[in-house]
Amino acid sequence: MAIRTTVDIPEPLHNQLRAQSERSGASIRSLIVKAIEQTYTTPRKGKYVTGPMIKGTGKLGPAFPVDKNPYDLIFP
Repeated sequence: MAIRTTVDIPEPLHNQLRAQSERSGASIRSLIVKAIEQTYTTPRKGKYVTGPMIKGTGKLGPAFPVDKNPYDLIFP
């Protein structure tokens, strides 16, 4: 089952798609579907980030600062 959607493609890109379609003998739709499949069906390299990006040894600030401006905690 296919799902129909509408996407605004910039004119220069559409012209490139049309030219590639004519050269390869494939439809614009098939070129777009192939590009999406190649981009999103290949497994990603690496692992998902589950922890902090930067590990520090300093003390943690308050979890929910109620009476303070958060910017004062970050930029003293």
